[in-house]
Amino acid sequence: MPSVKAALSKPFAKIIAWRIKKWASNPVETQEKVFHNLIVEAKNTVFGKDHNFSEIITHEHFKSKVPIRDYEDLKPYVERVVKGEENILWKGKPLYFAKTSGTTSGAKYIPITKESMPTHVDAARNAILMYINETGNSKFVDGKMIFLQGSPTLEEKNGIKLGRLSGIVAHYVPKYLQKNRLPSLKTNCIEDWETKVNAIVEETIDEDMTVISGIPSWVQMYFEKLIEKRGKKVGEIFKNFNLFIFGGVNYEPYKAKFENLIGRKVDSIELYPASEGFFAFQDKQNEKGMLLQLDSGIFYEFVEAEHFFSDNPERITIKDVKLGVNYVMIISTTAGLWAYNVGDTVQFTSLKPYRLIVSGRIKHFISAFGEHVIGKEVEQALKEATENTSITVNEFTVAPQINPVEGLPYHEWFIEYENEPENEAKFIEDLEQSLQKQNSYYLDLIKGKVLRPLKITRVKKDGFKAYMKSIGKLGGQNKIPRLSNDRKIADKIYELQLTK
Repeated sequence: MPSVKAALSKPFAKIIAWRIKKWASNPVETQEKVFHNLIVEAKNTVFGKDHNFSEIITHEHFKSKVPIRDYEDLKPYVERVVKGEENILWKGKPLYFAKTSGTTSGAKYIPITKESMPTHVDAARNAILMYINETGNSKFVDGKMIFLQGSPTLEEKNGIKLGRLSGIVAHYVPKYLQKNRLPSLKTNCIEDWETKVNAIVEETIDEDMTVISGIPSWVQMYFEKLIEKRGKKVGEIFKNFNLFIFGGVNYEPYKAKFENLIGRKVDSIELYPASEGFFAFQDKQNEKGMLLQLDSGIFYEFVEAEHFFSDNPERITIKDVKLGVNYVMIISTTAGLWAYNVGDTVQFTSLKPYRLIVSGRIKHFISAFGEHVIGKEVEQALKEATENTSITVNEFTVAPQINPVEGLPYHEWFIEYENEPENEAKFIEDLEQSLQKQNSYYLDLIKGKVLRPLKITRVKKDGFKAYMKSIGKLGGQNKIPRLSNDRKIADKIYELQLTK
């Protein structure tokens, strides 16, 4: 018999689904409203005055006055906010800073404001409600739920609290879910990831877990420790576990491994959260892509990735995007980020409504020879090469080998297998064929004998965990880049292989 909470979730889900359908059916109008609201609200800020917001009426005006920026470009303004100054990027002061580790700029402080904070919480809630509305399944709200996340312990800087985004959001879990939520606050505050996962296993192993959520690579670690302790598949340990919620990386490379660890298939919901905003979530179980959040105080622009590094790349809005094109996503938000390059590349899978997938990072690609191979392509190649085989891959990354000891340069795949291929030469051939089919530049370089086919370097068990630990990024929201255009990660993995 479902509880009152489970029963009430269905009509609430219906209302939310109706609201979402309303703005999703009027996408251009919705985005125009967001755009004008942003400009009006921020016109008296320091940034607004510096960029003549009072003169901005159209997107064309905006483009002419506000150039695309990344964190480094916006940093002079952010530093003033961090010092405690008001009305710099957005009115007043932010509620929080989401602290992230930037690859080039050390610690990054991403503001979260009174206006932007609810959109993070609402989008996560709405993703679950859309699932309930579509499937009719609400029983899971009576069981225990876990989100593998960063510590909710917050510091303070000039009167503004700061911490990891997942730790900040942990303070906003609705009261009706508090008693269902694990792990305990004490366990969640453990900083060392391996110690934390062991504590989470102890707390959850005898509970009725129905929803498990987190970045796949770290959920995998949790699942492996559960199996090690009980000697059973996760689906046997948690008989009512039927919903996996994930974000941060593409699930496809982990799918076969997860089905093996769980022992059966479970429904899943993909999310696209970031410190800069909650951009999209999977709204349909059988549709490819995630619904772009057009009504969350975020105005989106897109630049074709192929032309992004040219002198004056064209910036378009959703009304001009096309299916299957690789775009860099640019955002302006109620947190005071303006024409901000998130660093992600996306591709639209549907225009009615607007759904997309994350195809990679604009900085995470291989183009040592002009091939511009992106994350989506290597993940797709791996998916095709392992389909209908017993091969399972724990983790992988790809780097160029520009100066081999002999022969032509090549792409080097670092793979940690769970189940190795019986015929690795055939596996390499399948990967290679898929890449050549997807990327004509890569194909031309192979045909023209500029590159030779890829090579695989096997990584020892837990080799990627050792790498992440060595750079202080084990666990939490951290993840291995699928691609690098240099040898930094590759060389460190080699070094660890030889020393451990």
